[in-house]
Amino acid sequence: MTTVLTRMVARGLLKPTLVVAIALLVKGYADVGDGFAAGLVAALGVLLQYIAFGRERVRRTLPVEHAPALALIGLAVVFAVFAVPVAFGNAPLEHVPAPGVEPVHVGTLELITAVLYDVGIFVLVLGAAITLIDVLVTTRDGQ
Repeated sequence: MTTVLTRMVARGLLKPTLVVAIALLVKGYADVGDGFAAGLVAALGVLLQYIAFGRERVRRTLPVEHAPALALIGLAVVFAVFAVPVAFGNAPLEHVPAPGVEPVHVGTLELITAVLYDVGIFVLVLGAAITLIDVLVTTRDGQ
């Protein structure tokens, strides 16, 4: 059982946690970003909701039932970034655009394969972590 204060803080922290996760994804500790850390931060925000509100309320308010599909989509993106260059006769994980070629920019963000890879890792980690959290809570509650 949680207190009203705990639930209020958990509700107030979800959106800022997701904003921090997106900031880590876009510009992590390096220029490209950090999909793994961003996925973990976002999953911790969801975990806080589970702790404060319980499984049933989280399942009603957040789309956590789609987490396994989210993990598979992330895995497919990561695999595509790995395998598409191989299909065209290049090395696995070959960087696109090639060195010396100016990449497309969205603001200050460069659209390169490393960004797509980070997004795939983010989605994979977030989906897998939420699935694991949901399974552990279900096992503990016996539902």
